[in-house]
Amino acid sequence: MPDRGGGPTGPRIRVGRPSRRVRTLLMTLGVLAVLGMAFTMFAGFWTEWLWYRSVQYSSVFTTTLWTKIGLFFVFGLLMALAVGFNIWLAHRMRPPLSAMSMEQQSLDRYRMGIAPYKTWLLLGITALVGLIAGASASSQWRTWLMWVNGVPFHQKDPQFHLDVSFYAFDLPWYRFLLGFGFAAAILSLIAAALTHYLYGGLRITSPGARATGAATGHLSVLIGFFVALKAVAYWLDRYGLAVKSSDFKATDNWTGLRYVDANAYLPAKTILFCIAVICALLFFATLWRRTWQLPVIGFGLMVLSAILIGGLYPAIVQKFQVQPNEQAKEAPYVEKNLKATREAYGIDGAKVSDYSGTSKTKDKSTLRDDVDTTASIRILDPNIVSPTFQQLQQIRNYYAFPTNLDVDRYTKDGKDQDTVIGLRELNLNGIPKNNWINDHFRYTHGYGVVAAKGTAADANGQPVFTEYDLPSRGTLGTYEQQVYYGEKTTTYSIVGGPQKEIDYSDDSGEKTTSYKGKSGVNLANPINRAAYAVAFNEPQILYSGAIGEGSRILYNRTPKERVEAVAPWLTIDGDAYPAVVNHRIQWIVDAYTTTNGYPYASRTTLGDTTADSLTATNNSRAVVAQQNQVNYIRNSVKATVDAYTGEVKLYQWDTKDPVLKTWMKAFPDTVKPRTAISPDLMAHLRYPQDLFKVQRELLTRYHVTNPTTFLSGSEVWQVPDDPTNKSGSAVPPYYLSMKMPDQSSQAFSLTTTFTPNGRDNLSAFMSIDAEAGSTDYGKIRILKLPTSTTVDGPKQVQSQFNSEQDIAESIKLLKGGDSDIEYGNLLTVPLDGGLLYVEPVYVRGGGLKYPLLRKVLVSYGDKTAFENTLDEALNKVFGAESSTPPPSDQGNNPPPTSGNPTVQEALNDAQKAFDAGQEALKKGDWQAYGKAQKDLEDALQRAEDAQAKADKTSGGSGGSSAKPTSGAKPSSSAKPSGSPSPNGSARG
Repeated sequence: MPDRGGGPTGPRIRVGRPSRRVRTLLMTLGVLAVLGMAFTMFAGFWTEWLWYRSVQYSSVFTTTLWTKIGLFFVFGLLMALAVGFNIWLAHRMRPPLSAMSMEQQSLDRYRMGIAPYKTWLLLGITALVGLIAGASASSQWRTWLMWVNGVPFHQKDPQFHLDVSFYAFDLPWYRFLLGFGFAAAILSLIAAALTHYLYGGLRITSPGARATGAATGHLSVLIGFFVALKAVAYWLDRYGLAVKSSDFKATDNWTGLRYVDANAYLPAKTILFCIAVICALLFFATLWRRTWQLPVIGFGLMVLSAILIGGLYPAIVQKFQVQPNEQAKEAPYVEKNLKATREAYGIDGAKVSDYSGTSKTKDKSTLRDDVDTTASIRILDPNIVSPTFQQLQQIRNYYAFPTNLDVDRYTKDGKDQDTVIGLRELNLNGIPKNNWINDHFRYTHGYGVVAAKGTAADANGQPVFTEYDLPSRGTLGTYEQQVYYGEKTTTYSIVGGPQKEIDYSDDSGEKTTSYKGKSGVNLANPINRAAYAVAFNEPQILYSGAIGEGSRILYNRTPKERVEAVAPWLTIDGDAYPAVVNHRIQWIVDAYTTTNGYPYASRTTLGDTTADSLTATNNSRAVVAQQNQVNYIRNSVKATVDAYTGEVKLYQWDTKDPVLKTWMKAFPDTVKPRTAISPDLMAHLRYPQDLFKVQRELLTRYHVTNPTTFLSGSEVWQVPDDPTNKSGSAVPPYYLSMKMPDQSSQAFSLTTTFTPNGRDNLSAFMSIDAEAGSTDYGKIRILKLPTSTTVDGPKQVQSQFNSEQDIAESIKLLKGGDSDIEYGNLLTVPLDGGLLYVEPVYVRGGGLKYPLLRKVLVSYGDKTAFENTLDEALNKVFGAESSTPPPSDQGNNPPPTSGNPTVQEALNDAQKAFDAGQEALKKGDWQAYGKAQKDLEDALQRAEDAQAKADKTSGGSGGSSAKPTSGAKPSSSAKPSGSPSPNGSARG
């Protein structure tokens, strides 16, 4: 060809083909890349299958997988066929000759360019839209399973008189089908229009008709299909009004029909449905009339009707009918919302009683004994004392306790006792040296339970342990103590193979073990090893000599993680708690079934409703929600996870819940019947905190049953902020054994308080029976205080504590040096018409920085006390001593033995300084008190330095360097030894 640039032509460079060796290398690399990608995908699938098989829930994996695959192929194929057929049909209807216009001449080049690839282009487009549609449809596996397995609620909505299951199970699936139909219609319409344009069926600038008859008929049918779907949408929208959320001054999350919905939107939707059907028929009629005139007029009429009937008319009804007489118009619909919301959240049985808020007894001294029978006041705050457990019972640095401990009940001498409990879990940050073998083979598990009385502390402010030591011993008897599954166990371990594990250490040195359980996945198979090496991005799994016959890999080890995996249709409570059940440590996990489709029930956002001051500082306490916005919730499942084997068991708890029954149909044999719960396990089940928090949030408005009162908003409450810290978040609910005024004896309960909206005085006190075995389990009792008088709420009581001069001076002294004050849970107890407030006060003193109970604040009526023990504070407030002697803690906290004379000497000095400080405090000698505090700080620092030196010498073991004598409980080397007698009097 001639040179078109006008310049001299240079020598031609001949580009040769790559050599055979290069082509072979490139081909090999390509094949390896494809194989690598394929094996990576296979590894993810295979390891997931192996895990589900190891926990014996393979049916969950297969049911979910086949459902996703089925939805993917069915809806992907439908979308591909719809789009592909319309492209093929538009191409087949192309005019034989194109008008010779500039527009068509330009399009000719494109037509000629794609002519050799038309088939491949058609397959590519259809495959792409099919993949996208199939992937979208596969994510609807929950919607499909609920629709196909749905069981009736046997409750009908008040508007359309349809079973609630229609809204919960059917309507979401119909809406998905409708959305899929709209997508198919729009994509088919776009694809057909582009094809008609490319091949001359549609013309923009060419002379003559803008569309051929064939193109007109084809596109009008597609538009008619779209309008027909719109008619179906209008019809479904009628039912959707029952589950529609809207802004309403009565509540921010109003759900259901209001007056304007029932009298304007509902008839409007019916009229629009009829208009859309007529309009669709007009579009279909163009197959014979070949003109757009009537369909376009019909479509314009539909759009105009949607604006006037669907938008303007309801606004007129709202403005001129509802607003002038809103309470009368809205009251019937508010009544429906009240009833449905209370049923959907299980608060319809809440018993509201009037409560005076002030004591009826003039001589308060007669109430002193009533305190002991009314409540077992828990002064050990599980959300504060974890560092104390850590210091006194950690024993080794590679053990740790969770940030927030748990409250449970254990029987001692035939009496239930509120107990603060935690597990000594594995802490990889505390092992002597971090490497792959240590992190995953040698240090694999925690060891033992540590428990303490919830209602007592010893003379030094330390917990009164009922289970202690390493190995643990005490009142819980014998049980499997190794903890392979726990809240802090977030990494994988490989156990049971050639490499021995560190079990625990005692006087004779480290003990080793090898896992004997059947948990985890066997790594003896080389394919399994290769798959896990890829899945975990750890090549050493493939070739390490520490893995051999019997090696098993443990992962997904937190209780909530395991329950969520085996039951992906459940919402998981934020607080899993341990219990010793049938000689084993079991994690107990509460789980919920939810739906967002309960008609007329107002919605709540789980993440917001269940947030409080604990979740603000500890994300692991947050609820694990499958759907965050719900308007129906049931604690339908109680689950357990064995701390040694990792075995997960799901028990049906709510035997009437239709949502659970639906999922049990979808996943048969995964949930055990309620009758399978053993009596030992039943004794430790309790009412879950997150459900309680959802219910108390709803009850801030829905405690009223009168529509007029509800609309006025005069009785709206709020959950107060936690007054004991500065998080600005809601106060958490508290477990407490107590009796309400209508109860004859104490019951393990969950409690909370309410204040008026925007104010700090008390509106109500709420308690729910949390003891699973009791006949009143789940019964909500609300004590409503009069609005005519003012009763101090938690924030005001806290302010009162802080503002009293004597208390403020004492707190200032306790903060001397570098000590810190921490306020424990502010407990509220109804007593003789009044309200008793009790708050433990902890001090973190010296260099050790772990909290010890030093004071107890008590308030009743206009009396306040700030004393060393609960008994002393109660005696001062009521002006009398209890006729029941305080419980003895003999033998629980023996004095520490020490193998380090320097540490023991420093501890003795610390004890003397502490005693001197207490004596000076009683006399009001602030100068002597300050000197004692300085001496105490110096002594504790010497003890800490000596302990650190001893730890370094002994190889980094935590806790006490002193070895306990036989039968004695070990204690931290860095604490005062207590009074000369080993048995300090209990605080409370």
